[in-house]
Amino acid sequence: MVKELYARWMYSWETRLTTRDENRVVRPLEWGFEWLRPFLEDTGLAGRVERLEAVGDGEAAMVEVNEAILADSDRFFAYETPKDFRLEERHPMLFPTNVRPETLERDARLRNLAAQGKVPRAQFLRFTSPERTPYAENDLANARWYPADPKKQEGKPKQAIIVMPQWNADAFSHNALCSLFNRFGISALRLSKPYHDIRRPSELERSDYAVSANIGRTLSAVRQAVLDIRCCLDRLEGQGYEQFGVLGTSLGSAYGFLASAHDRRLRVNAFNHASAAVGDVVWAGQSTRHIRQALEEAGLTQDRVRALWAGASPVNYYSKFAGHSSRGSRTGNAGEFAKKVLLIYAQYDLTFPLEYSLQVVKSFHEHGIDFERRVLPCGHYTTGETPFQYMDGWYLGSFVYRAFKALREEAAGIATNETPAAEEELASQ
Repeated sequence: MVKELYARWMYSWETRLTTRDENRVVRPLEWGFEWLRPFLEDTGLAGRVERLEAVGDGEAAMVEVNEAILADSDRFFAYETPKDFRLEERHPMLFPTNVRPETLERDARLRNLAAQGKVPRAQFLRFTSPERTPYAENDLANARWYPADPKKQEGKPKQAIIVMPQWNADAFSHNALCSLFNRFGISALRLSKPYHDIRRPSELERSDYAVSANIGRTLSAVRQAVLDIRCCLDRLEGQGYEQFGVLGTSLGSAYGFLASAHDRRLRVNAFNHASAAVGDVVWAGQSTRHIRQALEEAGLTQDRVRALWAGASPVNYYSKFAGHSSRGSRTGNAGEFAKKVLLIYAQYDLTFPLEYSLQVVKSFHEHGIDFERRVLPCGHYTTGETPFQYMDGWYLGSFVYRAFKALREEAAGIATNETPAAEEELASQ
């Protein structure tokens, strides 16, 4: 009885949070092949796609494109390292994605303080993304830089983590986690996802172009996010960093998983809210109901939508990820690059429905992926509310601390005798 009452209360709270923003826009279905033009030409698919589209069979053409991505995902996620890495100093701004009065008031207050010089300036890594779009602001990647105190890194491998918040996150989301990681001697790059915060085109109030009823543009955004993560690794490696991780929340977790499946350097992996297929989340999730409306109006079904985004769905890369994270010894092919993995999901999630998170758990077991699992007694949006945000922060922080500590020990070839001071500090946050 109590459990049922709690579930009803949680679902009601979650629904209120997912429906409070009224600036979601229903955009019509578009195939968006032009967003994938370089890949189509490189694989020789361009002509085939044009012929199918000309006879009104864009859906079949897009399914073939996804099959080509899955057949050679290393080609799809291939890139050249940018040559224009630089650090930029500026006052951090909020870049809100909702128009609630309290949010707009906070944004105005921050801008006023910055104009008065009362907000400390921050450093941001900027570079040109290898994935080009029609939006210059989106193609200039942006990652707030949180360097660890050099004293905390003395005598140890230099460690860094890429942090990617949730869809439609403002520019301050997850910054506290980055500061926490600094306390452990771990540097952090808080990466803005495509079409988010400073990268968001001026025509948008929300980060709609990251996930939308434009199928090709959504695939392009996935590719851009993955490439941007890997470019950040290139920059860090060039600065002497040796051990790397990625932490992603919601959409950020999908981006992080795809990047890790294609890059052995990502040894520490924290997936905060995870689901198997993009199409399932878009179709069944409360926060994407406006996208589902457009897809349904075009006559699509859940199964057909799943096929249209197969190339962007983690479920189709478990074997590839497992090849870098198999159980076994620490030496040799797979063990040498074994990944440390945390999977967090929520019991009452209406955005990444529980059944799809459980599919991830089942598939991880089936593929022999060694991972830790944590279950939050809340939903997707309520994870950001008290007290659940502190539970989530504890799970993420303690895992990242332990995982990077294990990498240091592995590199040293011995088990260290470090005191649990960092864990005690985490508990006090």
